[in-house]
Amino acid sequence: MINSTKRTKIVATIGPASSDPEMIRSMLHAGMNVARINFSHGSQEQHIETISTLRRISNEEDIVLGLLGDLQGPKIRLGDFDPIYMNAGDKIKFSLDGSIEGTYGLPHQELFEALSSGSKMIIGDGEMDLEVVENDGTILTCRSIYEGELKQRKGINTPGTTHSIPSITEKDRKDLAFICQFELDFVALSFVRSAEDILELRELMESHGKSIPIIAKIEKFEAMKNLKKIAKVANGMMVARGDLGLDMPTEQLPMLQKEIIAVGNRYGIPVITATQMLASMETSPRPTRAEASDIANAILDGSDAVMLSNETAMGRHPTLAIQTMANIAQNTEKEFPYKAWRTKRKAIAKLGNISDAISTSSCNLAEQINAQMIVTSTMSGYTARQISRHRPVTPIYAVTPLIKTRRQLTLLWGVECVRMGQIESTDEMITESIAAIESRDTNIHLEKGDLIVLTGGVPFGKTGHTNLIQVHEVQLDSV
Repeated sequence: MINSTKRTKIVATIGPASSDPEMIRSMLHAGMNVARINFSHGSQEQHIETISTLRRISNEEDIVLGLLGDLQGPKIRLGDFDPIYMNAGDKIKFSLDGSIEGTYGLPHQELFEALSSGSKMIIGDGEMDLEVVENDGTILTCRSIYEGELKQRKGINTPGTTHSIPSITEKDRKDLAFICQFELDFVALSFVRSAEDILELRELMESHGKSIPIIAKIEKFEAMKNLKKIAKVANGMMVARGDLGLDMPTEQLPMLQKEIIAVGNRYGIPVITATQMLASMETSPRPTRAEASDIANAILDGSDAVMLSNETAMGRHPTLAIQTMANIAQNTEKEFPYKAWRTKRKAIAKLGNISDAISTSSCNLAEQINAQMIVTSTMSGYTARQISRHRPVTPIYAVTPLIKTRRQLTLLWGVECVRMGQIESTDEMITESIAAIESRDTNIHLEKGDLIVLTGGVPFGKTGHTNLIQVHEVQLDSV
């Protein structure tokens, strides 16, 4: 049975702990809506097997599953050297390859060009903080702010510093070609700094003859400065709290998260809140109270989806982590501020856009007449996205003949995707939609007199052309 009561979507990262077919089957039934494939790890051969298994199991279980390919992006790392223990105030010198006597490797010319006295370097996940003392272009001298051990190949964040390292690397280009070849449903671009990064990726995608929704990972201070411009051209955003919390002061992170979610809601694109949402469940069968509150607040703020990373990729309890997240989501949604979102609808509706007007009206109408559901017949999924961002209390069903569209709707809050054949009339849309929904969701039992709000486009089958809204009263011969 599909759990249709959970409206917030769950993205789960696939890794060694979750690649077994039966584990994937278990995760699907626990509430996984989108499987994340992290291209920072694994070979393309391994990814082929993972994709094949995910598609096969989801088809066998008749559960719509989206696949998200997460590009690695530019990884700035220290060079190779033995661990160095440093006390607070100790100094260390870096050169490009560590060949200059008394220096260690830092193989990124762009950093030598960008960093100056006073610049900060955060190592790893915050294990070490270094401050630049001097930079002569060849040797970078830093001092340790805290004591700790500096280890080779650790990642580097440079908060407040803009550098020229490209957002799309050569590895990303190869991985994008792979993602296009195997027709994944979403592409996440790491370390986005500007709208131009999204446009560049889209242009690369078009060279492969594909159009895949792009999720902008917001994890750089430059991205926060360009947030609205990024939201205008991206198909979704991810609050990538790991690196964002290193690139920006940690104490600012809660409000930055709220800002990103609000902008995503405003521009009608799905927002994923990610990183350490159930970190304790990598080893523990129970979450902390703080983690439960974190998930609930992300949902209340307007996140479409919440994400699990190491919890499902490497953790001991992948299925339990998903079940726990689903349970928290369901309980939070019982107290979701639906009334407050009614007020927001007017503020975020686009004037002069027929599809947006119908989306807003369908939500208002459904609540006024206490409709059992909103049903949108869609080819592209656009109207379903607009309805979803209004957060109606009424269940939303998107019916479409296109598997690609169904998979791309798996990120949207509250939207259940249902397969339906091609239709040619309003009457056919009503009967076919109801039949498809009832066969899909065993929790739905329509009775005579129940009301349904339907939206669609006439003529049928045309993309981006929603111009119909209708109220249907269920008759005996409809159930």
